[in-house]
Amino acid sequence: MSKYLIIIILMVLSWQTVAVNITVKNTKDEPMANAVVWLTTKNGSEIITPPDTPYAMSQKDREFTPRILVVPQNAKVEFPNADSIMHHVYSFSKAKTFELKLYKEQPKAPLVFEQTGVVELGCNIHDWMLGYIVVVDSTIFAITDEAGKVDLTASKGEYTLNVWHSGFSDISNVESEDVSVSSKPLTYKIKQTLTEQIEFATDEFDDY
Repeated sequence: MSKYLIIIILMVLSWQTVAVNITVKNTKDEPMANAVVWLTTKNGSEIITPPDTPYAMSQKDREFTPRILVVPQNAKVEFPNADSIMHHVYSFSKAKTFELKLYKEQPKAPLVFEQTGVVELGCNIHDWMLGYIVVVDSTIFAITDEAGKVDLTASKGEYTLNVWHSGFSDISNVESEDVSVSSKPLTYKIKQTLTEQIEFATDEFDDY
């Protein structure tokens, strides 16, 4: 294949790629922040190639940071501890069951998240610590901002729009709908009522 033909193919693909703005709203028609949004191709043609560099789910000030991490299937995730105290990170989730026993700084190796789904994280030492890793079969994903919006880049065509929020009463229950991606903005209104999100105030210097 000549380099000129390759350039033409790349140009055609770039013309077909659009920036799509998606707004997620709750059952009261209010913008919903911190919702995970991702697009999957209906024909299953997308090739999922996670980056070689691991994602990071840190522990800082005795909280998971970020509280919600989205990664593509088969991505590697490391769990650095930035606190001066030890943490004991674990998950009993179907998508990934694991345990990182008491440690400081950095575990020896990142974990690979082979299965899609929601992985709920906890700490055996600090009961209030709660975090989520959402493993998706896509490379087109983002988390909504305070205005309930995400900007994604995708080729024009037919997709399944998937939405998840940590306030779902059943965190394994992802909502989905078929959409046509073009340059027009999209709005999705969730069907589930959200449970109340509890915030805990912590003090990193009380030795617990």
